Amino acid sequence: MISVVIPCLNEVAFIDATLASLQAQVGLSESFEVIVVDGGSDDGTRDELERWRQDDARFRWIDNPNRTTPVAMNLGIAESCGETIIILGAHAEVSKDWVKRNVEALQAHPESGCVGGVVKQVHGSEQSKRIGAALSTPFGVGDARFRTGGIASHVDTVAFGAYRKEALDEIGWFDEELVRNQDDELNYRMLKSGWRIWFDPRIQSTYHVRSSFPKLFKQYRQYGYWKVKVNQKHRTVTTWRQTIPALFIGGMFLSLSFWLMDLMGVFSDAWKGMGESGLLTGAALWLAVGTGSAISASSHPRDVRGILRAYFVVHCSYGLGYWEGIIRFLLLRKAPGDQAGKITR
Repeated sequence: MISVVIPCLNEVAFIDATLASLQAQVGLSESFEVIVVDGGSDDGTRDELERWRQDDARFRWIDNPNRTTPVAMNLGIAESCGETIIILGAHAEVSKDWVKRNVEALQAHPESGCVGGVVKQVHGSEQSKRIGAALSTPFGVGDARFRTGGIASHVDTVAFGAYRKEALDEIGWFDEELVRNQDDELNYRMLKSGWRIWFDPRIQSTYHVRSSFPKLFKQYRQYGYWKVKVNQKHRTVTTWRQTIPALFIGGMFLSLSFWLMDLMGVFSDAWKGMGESGLLTGAALWLAVGTGSAISASSHPRDVRGILRAYFVVHCSYGLGYWEGIIRFLLLRKAPGDQAGKITR
């Protein structure tokens, strides 16, 4: 038995397509079930879920009074019957051989407790197209293979992972304190325990990206913020690429501070111009590399400006969120703030 678990909240516009893509799976010798864990949708999503439950015995849904994603995942795992647990988003659609490819990858790689593939971007507007292009490049998101693609190999994390139930039971399920980054944290524990994670580009799904820059800013600000909480839990930086936006923001802030102090005459002649030089150098370097990346990622010259803007939003929001997390979790030793778990969609 294979169990697909889908956290869900107010997804009436997308959930039907998600479930239809699962119903269309081919090439499976094993049976599978789909468990949607709904966090109290009030937009008609539950009516759709009930219709699916009545029409196909493989589909069912359960309630998630807590409303957060990690709780939804754990409730789904607890209700599942499968030896393989696959996590999927309610904004996603999968290829017809998606489940089959996941199962084959797990069978071919017994050393791996989790496998996953490429998550392609679906764009509902010109703006979301440019955001999606930015989120599919190394300059935008680092070496996250599930976004940028690449050859099949072992990696440090995947999205929409297919997990061995025995591996989940061994390392523990999703950390319910983490409103964001709960999958990255689980995958970190997976690697730390001795299991490996396999990436196969033939495992393909699509995902509807954020449709506006304000929503993108809130999303990546939360990612940065909660990543620090993950680091605090494990007393280490889980992946070094996560620190780059924060280091960039910190360096630019320091240069700006030096420049302002220089204007006020605080520095001696030996220090004059240091802040201005740092600002100009940092901005010029970012702009040069970003423009080159945007040109290679764009399908039309008019997209370059929008992709650059998406890069700026992602890097600034993640970096700011990371510094917020450092201040709140590491310096002040406080619990997450009330606004930190707000839905960004």
